[in-house]
Amino acid sequence: MKKSGCIAIFTACPTEKEAERIAGELIKKKLIACANMIRGARSIFRWKGHIERTGETLLIMKSLKKNFSRIDRAIRDLHSYEVPEIVSFSIDEVSSDYLKWIKESVR
Repeated sequence: MKKSGCIAIFTACPTEKEAERIAGELIKKKLIACANMIRGARSIFRWKGHIERTGETLLIMKSLKKNFSRIDRAIRDLHSYEVPEIVSFSIDEVSSDYLKWIKESVR
């Protein structure tokens, strides 16, 4: 199977407004092709010795693997969290039309 070269990048934001701002900036810079914002995510995690529970907006972005380091830097610059979640997953299979659109949408 040929690798698509596409990735999905996840980050969780404290507000929908912040998620939209980050997505907008990354699209403007042609680092990502698109983003999905999912409100109402609930997170539980350990932070500085305490168990934290919070509501967040999950941001799922699609791009090409070659852009990950620039996306990582941009999210760190734009995100309000001290240590934002920035993870990517390879997309093994993708429709040819969607792959073409992603490649045309990013640089």
